[in-house]
Amino acid sequence: MRPFEYALATSPADAVSRYQPGTMYLGGGTNLVDLMRLGVAEPQYLVDVSRLPLDTVEPVGDRLRIGAAVRNSDLAAHPLVRGRYPMLARSVLAGASGQIRNQATVAGNLLQRTRCPYFQDVSKACNKREPGTGCPAIEGDHSNLAVVGYSDECVATHPSDMAVALTALDAEVHVTGPRGDRVLQMPGLYRLPGGEPQFDTVLGPGDLITAVELPEPPPGVSAYRKVRERASFAFALVSIAAVLDVGGDGVIRDCRMALGGLAHMPWRAESAEEELIGAPVSDEAFARAAEAELYRARPLPRNAYKVPLARRLIVHTLRELAT
Repeated sequence: MRPFEYALATSPADAVSRYQPGTMYLGGGTNLVDLMRLGVAEPQYLVDVSRLPLDTVEPVGDRLRIGAAVRNSDLAAHPLVRGRYPMLARSVLAGASGQIRNQATVAGNLLQRTRCPYFQDVSKACNKREPGTGCPAIEGDHSNLAVVGYSDECVATHPSDMAVALTALDAEVHVTGPRGDRVLQMPGLYRLPGGEPQFDTVLGPGDLITAVELPEPPPGVSAYRKVRERASFAFALVSIAAVLDVGGDGVIRDCRMALGGLAHMPWRAESAEEELIGAPVSDEAFARAAEAELYRARPLPRNAYKVPLARRLIVHTLRELAT
């Protein structure tokens, strides 16, 4: 363990004021501490934001405001979340073991780093960890990595289940920092790797997530489904968060859909949504929507299975919601 300084922030403004080069914010620490042990993260200064007064879930009119320091287990169990946004609760419960959910925070969940094996192994090259060293995953072990939105610099995927559900729900992420306050609509917190895969998000130096705000629950029924290698705690091969609203005439009035496990960020399935709205419910319509979204996929040799897997998951989930 390399030495570092530590400070306990007393307010969001205090946390931001303490920022200096080499600083990282510490929430639950379930991802950051692991990365420090591996030598991937080497902060010089840790600012502890876990005890800030950002740990409440409260209604704001028809909306719901979730503090950045809310523990994942508390979020999944909250009556307003379970009652109004059950898809979000299910995504959190699918995301980790109970012990990790008890410690992890909402902001930390959104900002967790990729589990790409090359990123986590400091003996290997990795453009995300050390820009300019290459991406050996492209020719190596990429079986669980991206099939859409990646670049020649990086094929990593984003691991958060919660982020996929929040993307389908049009959630807003509230941020404070040296440049003041701003609001980012999901999935706008994230960025694709392009030529700078070292940046996972659009956050700047010193920026701190303070809350996530959900709009009024969308009409219709929702589901979160996750395909993984084992039934116990594991990251998604492919996941889907979907909301479907079908009229009495059997025509789809609204659809919101996001996919996980396929890209560097939660993937909003806008093409599939456009294909479905106004279409009658049928397996054929669901299949066309899946094709409209996945035609742009560029799988690598060892992860080509993800495309038909995602296609079947989309059709199955939509069929389930329509019945």
